[in-house]
Amino acid sequence: MTEGLVIAGGGHAAAQLCASLLDGKYAGHITLIADEAYLPYHRPPLSKTLIKDATAVLPELRGAAFYEQSGITLRLGQTVTTIDRAQKLITLQDANQNSTGELHYDHLVLATGARARPLGGVATNTSGVFFLRTFDDAIALRNASAGAQSVLLLGGGFIGLELAVTLRALGKNVAVVEVAPRLLARAVSPEVSAHLLAAHQASGIAIHLDQTVESVMIEEGHFKALKLQSQILKADLLIVGIGSMPNTELAQAAGLACDNGIVVDDCLRTSDAAISAIGDCTSFHYPLWQQHVRLESVQNANEQARTVASRLCGLDKVYASMPWFWSDQGDIRLQITGLWRPGYRSEKVEGSKPGSFSVMHYDNIEGGELRAAESINAAPDHMAARKKLQASVIRR
Repeated sequence: MTEGLVIAGGGHAAAQLCASLLDGKYAGHITLIADEAYLPYHRPPLSKTLIKDATAVLPELRGAAFYEQSGITLRLGQTVTTIDRAQKLITLQDANQNSTGELHYDHLVLATGARARPLGGVATNTSGVFFLRTFDDAIALRNASAGAQSVLLLGGGFIGLELAVTLRALGKNVAVVEVAPRLLARAVSPEVSAHLLAAHQASGIAIHLDQTVESVMIEEGHFKALKLQSQILKADLLIVGIGSMPNTELAQAAGLACDNGIVVDDCLRTSDAAISAIGDCTSFHYPLWQQHVRLESVQNANEQARTVASRLCGLDKVYASMPWFWSDQGDIRLQITGLWRPGYRSEKVEGSKPGSFSVMHYDNIEGGELRAAESINAAPDHMAARKKLQASVIRR
């Protein structure tokens, strides 16, 4: 007896896949396996509401009744440890590494997500050092920050900047250390980086760019300071946000193709037609660049889940969704559609509100096609650009 469809993962992609399968009248049985002991939940509040609101609780995407009434089997607090592709068999274990049995599947969907990149030479359980990927991470950070006066954030990416703004609003002394010469260097254009730098500095956040950490100073198992090239920065807490790593070990051990993620085709099948992959763990084809990319966003997870659900319900659908993201940093809402890269020709367009603007990025040829759009507090302009960009992806 098989379990029909088995989903390995408990994030946005897994939850959306369940909902979309039900919408598509999927006839088989569904089992969802999540390594956390919680129902799938919203991730964006982890860096904002969950930190600043002591009464905030787990922001479930859907309540337990949804899964129960839909006949979906939940196996929470369990992890898939091996995949036997020939037998279509997976083995599971709990958080204590005790075996919890085996499951046969008709189709397996890997939604294993990504994990925080560790800080070399520093144990993840070092007192005063925090990462932010899970609900438990957020609660631990919220509890620790309540009594802290100063916080260092290592990494000037989305998580680092959102947390910096949240903690600064709580009255903490906040500093951000970034190895690159500008904020969000891999994700946004220089124009947007410069705007965010000025805004965050004006709010009282100290930002140290182009800095290499020479050592992390720890005394009696507790974080004390970061030693940079030219100075030592002391703080009560250190939050590490230096990127992520896709959880591909399970797929690699099963012999599936992986390259900065689990490689999938245009329909999100892996190199085994009986296994699909969705969300933060996938490396998929981006038509505007004609190459594979890996993205971490709620939109990407949800749209990929809908694509796989359509296929499993009988409609073979190509994944053709233009990436879009957002980041709320205090009173700044940054919206991004498409992927920026050096070499694009950029045009700044002023928005309708004071201080709002968009940066439109085109092919490097004069009069070339729109390839990406970034907006600061300019939602109407951004939505128009997103619609145009989505049409360009569908045409391909």
